[in-house]
Amino acid sequence: MTRDRVLIDADELARRISGGVPTVVLDVRWSLAEPDGRAAYQRGHLPGAVYVSLEDELSDHGVTGRGRHPLPSGRALQAAARRWGVRRGVPVVVYDDWNRAGSARAWWVLTAAGIPEVRILDGGLGSWPGPLETGWVTPEPGDVEVVHDDLYAGALPVLDAAQLLGDRVTLLDARAPERFRGEAEPVDPVAGHIPGARNVESTSLLDEQGRFRRETPGVPVPDDGVLGVYCGSGVTAAVVIAALAAAGVPAALYPGSWSEWCSDPARPVERG
Repeated sequence: MTRDRVLIDADELARRISGGVPTVVLDVRWSLAEPDGRAAYQRGHLPGAVYVSLEDELSDHGVTGRGRHPLPSGRALQAAARRWGVRRGVPVVVYDDWNRAGSARAWWVLTAAGIPEVRILDGGLGSWPGPLETGWVTPEPGDVEVVHDDLYAGALPVLDAAQLLGDRVTLLDARAPERFRGEAEPVDPVAGHIPGARNVESTSLLDEQGRFRRETPGVPVPDDGVLGVYCGSGVTAAVVIAALAAAGVPAALYPGSWSEWCSDPARPVERG
């Protein structure tokens, strides 16, 4: 991928909207502290943007053993995307208001499902130059068709737990350094990281305005083998994968991430 296939800047999006160019805009507000973004969305969102729930629509909590945010099925995602008004042949722009986590998750899930032309608003809601709308948007139903029903074997590469300790995997941990080192673990029952992983915090790949850096500092790119990324539950890891994709570097997601890994006491844990 190239940068302009992963990201769109606010000025370009504003021109598309003001010019009447068909574009589906999805608001994916989510953070660890406030996973339900409906109230924030209703207080102000981009013109015509439709709210998307990361918890309810970009995850399937009915799946067990695959971490805190298991991937949805393609079938469920297709039904949700049609509710959002996603149509065949119409580009999609996703945005959020917290460290590109929600939008990167949406970008990864939709792309893995085989939906083309999905881009992240670079800089998120804070980059928008115009007025916001309030209230709720209910679009006309879309007609998009999802190509892949199983996103664990979809259009983007993934890793499972059995592959992570292989010699050919360079593994990145996208969590905050204190969580990586095992000094603090506010969410999962076990602190630490997967043995051999290197810490590249997702926010280190964003600048002060929340835009993706053109360089990917601290990211080791292997000459051969696989570059894999995980986080707590597969959400902020998508930020790293999007940053790498924008720089032309492919990387695989471990969807269950630390929450899946640490759920099995037989799996090794490193700290420090």
